Amino acid sequence: MNKTIAIAGMGWLGQPLAYRLAGLGYTMKGSVTTVEKATLLQQNGFDAYPVEISESGIQGEVKALLKDADYLIIMIPPGLRRNTGANYVLKMTHFLEAIKEATVRKIILVSSTSVYDDSQGKVTEKDEPKPETIGGKQLRQVEELFINSKELETTVVRFGGLFGESRNPAKYLAGRKDLADGNAPVNLINREDCINIIIGILKQDAFGITFNAVNPHHPKKSDFYIKKANELGLEPPSFADGNSDAVFKQIDSENLTSVLGYVFKKPLL
Repeated sequence: MNKTIAIAGMGWLGQPLAYRLAGLGYTMKGSVTTVEKATLLQQNGFDAYPVEISESGIQGEVKALLKDADYLIIMIPPGLRRNTGANYVLKMTHFLEAIKEATVRKIILVSSTSVYDDSQGKVTEKDEPKPETIGGKQLRQVEELFINSKELETTVVRFGGLFGESRNPAKYLAGRKDLADGNAPVNLINREDCINIIIGILKQDAFGITFNAVNPHHPKKSDFYIKKANELGLEPPSFADGNSDAVFKQIDSENLTSVLGYVFKKPLL
């Protein structure tokens, strides 16, 4: 039976995911933040709707987005890195209420490894997040909002730093000097692996589970960024001598292997 998937947030990850899912036979629909973006996606054959979620409520065609959807994938950027004072929890509370009024009950909530604090060191899904930053705390609150909603069956996917195609993290550090934390392990994931993991969750009906979605290889930050800069022909960054006793966050997953049997396709180095 043909299934309908709604993607809230058809951006850098959501659009290629939608193309892949459509190719697998799913009926796709999605949201963007403006009428102009929705019109462009409609011209490319997508059932797209303008939906803007703010602290004061929801503007746009949220009912049309959610109507008849069997699955909802939430990829709404929290906007917490820019220190704008955004209340992501309030925004998602509004969205959760709209979801409860619809018929969709299976949710994939895209979250972030920012829910873990650096002081926690090596962690897997078995470790309770203990965020210390405002952003991390808000992300964790939103996870709990959805996980604790009895009407929904929510799978949380905590992605590490995203890269792939035009988004190469080495570009942002190229040429910079005396950067900190060169000994820290990187916690990254390629967009192709992100897409494959979400497809795996849908195919295996793996709902009600939390996944840490990070490449299992964790080269040192200095090794990774210097190598990637050299590959791009950019001036490599330099790193200051660090404290050998420093504790760094390393995100690993048990559930990707035990539940999905997932094998990463894109190497980091």
